[in-house]
Amino acid sequence: MTASETGGPVGGGPVSGSLGGSLGGHLGGERLVPAPRQILTDGVYDAVKTLIMNGRIPPSTRVNMDQLARALEVSATPLREALARLESEGLVSKEPLRGYSTTPLLSRAEFDDLYELRLLVEPALAAAAAGRVALVDRRELTEEMARCPDAPAERGDYRTYRALYEHDVRLHDLVARIAGNEVARQALRRLHAHLHAFRLHGGNRSGDCTRAEHAVIVEALHRGDPHAAAGAMRAHLETARHRSPGFRA
Repeated sequence: MTASETGGPVGGGPVSGSLGGSLGGHLGGERLVPAPRQILTDGVYDAVKTLIMNGRIPPSTRVNMDQLARALEVSATPLREALARLESEGLVSKEPLRGYSTTPLLSRAEFDDLYELRLLVEPALAAAAAGRVALVDRRELTEEMARCPDAPAERGDYRTYRALYEHDVRLHDLVARIAGNEVARQALRRLHAHLHAFRLHGGNRSGDCTRAEHAVIVEALHRGDPHAAAGAMRAHLETARHRSPGFRA
């Protein structure tokens, strides 16, 4: 039985076609093959997600599974599992008889609608969280702020900004969890707003601003001040909305 049949990485030649020409088994000098000690599906998921987030597989593009499997040196099974996870995040969609395609970027109207929804929901969640915050919650908020990485000095790709992006996701989710509104929390998770925003404008030099704005939100939560927490969240979302280079007024 070959490594390909077991779903493990295999050594392959150059990948033919447009995907092979652009990937060739590497991404920006780094091999696409997942690290051997990673769980295979997680490694494939991370690799494909990086390709999509960096635009190496462009929006609204059909995913050629055969070429991609060869580039990643894996069988079709972990690739299908990875694509199913990416579909749940709104990064790919599956059509009968056509397979998977990357989803299109948000339009200006969709981007505005996304932030209008967040502005309706998240300041209210922040206010609710400030009224419910307990000692254990304050500790988690402090720990999350301590985990916030320094912003990269230069404009970078998804891998460069991944730690900062993941902090952003965790902080907003933590506020929603403290608020105790699980329906709103799950609804916000399904929006995958951070993913869509990154696809639109990629890494930029707003990381220090993001951290400073998060610190104001967390300080208001520590004080148990609902009005200040809601205002800080609203200000953060409004400035984040206008930081997107493609959508500045």
